[in-house]
Amino acid sequence: MDVQPANEAALQSVNEILSRARAEVAKVIIGQQRVVDFCLIAVFTGNHILIEGVPGVAKTLLVRTLAKVLGADFSRIQFTPDLMPSDITGTSVFNLQEGAFHLVKGPIFTSFLLADEINRAPAKTQSALLQAMQEHHVTVAGQRHDLPRPFHVLATQNPIEQEGTYPLPEAQLDRFLLQIDVPYPSLDAERRMLFATTGAAEEQAEKVLSTTELLNAQRLTRLIPVGEQVADAILRVVRAARPGPEADDFVNRNVAWGPSPRASQALMLGARARAMLQGRLSPSLEDVAALMGPVFRHRMALNFTARADGHTIDGAIERLSKLIA
Repeated sequence: MDVQPANEAALQSVNEILSRARAEVAKVIIGQQRVVDFCLIAVFTGNHILIEGVPGVAKTLLVRTLAKVLGADFSRIQFTPDLMPSDITGTSVFNLQEGAFHLVKGPIFTSFLLADEINRAPAKTQSALLQAMQEHHVTVAGQRHDLPRPFHVLATQNPIEQEGTYPLPEAQLDRFLLQIDVPYPSLDAERRMLFATTGAAEEQAEKVLSTTELLNAQRLTRLIPVGEQVADAILRVVRAARPGPEADDFVNRNVAWGPSPRASQALMLGARARAMLQGRLSPSLEDVAALMGPVFRHRMALNFTARADGHTIDGAIERLSKLIA
């Protein structure tokens, strides 16, 4: 499990990039360091993020700032009930001069796509995004069109407005590496934000790497070795969260469905990136415990009886986290 010297030097450089990116984003996103860290973890593993929070907690600003710092193109789609799949993917248009059809590309052809209020679009529009997230290409008029690399969907949801929404199906939720809940800022953070954003000039984040460097960093993140103890802990907590013979009475009595194997993959990848973010070349059990909430929250559900008894997903995850030690 030792890291080769050449790889160790390369991984150290990724750690420096992550630290610089973290510092630049923190210039603009005040008091949400935990949220920023989770976003960087997901991006540096090459995955997608579901961000949930009330209006006004800087969800859109966070995504735009991440794209700028990581040197990536940025597009935003405001999801609405009348949004069509072609509004996302693009439309095939006939060119009279050339006598051929050409694709007028939609906003999905970007590196960082902000899918704002994704649950306001109907299922057929959500499914168009689902294919792109999983396959990294779209199909228009029967023709395949590859998306740029890197490609990340950072989707937002508003937890307090559910009228006129279309809840994401479990199959699409599972495609997001993490579900990140954005809380209200602390008193100190909101005070700093108040002065930083209402003056004559606001702090600006700077680009720290290119698209090519980001792709290389994502590749190197996957080279971080994971010890058997950490791998065993990941398998233990994921399998214990599924109703069945390997679960305890609480899970069998209260959990309707548990996390899929993608949860194991998400914990493994996320633990690697979190270790790198903190300057370590190997993940620990602490990394697994820290990621259980964002990884499990959208991959398991409580049954009606559990909800009626006042149990919550976060409470169930807290119980499961004790299995890591």
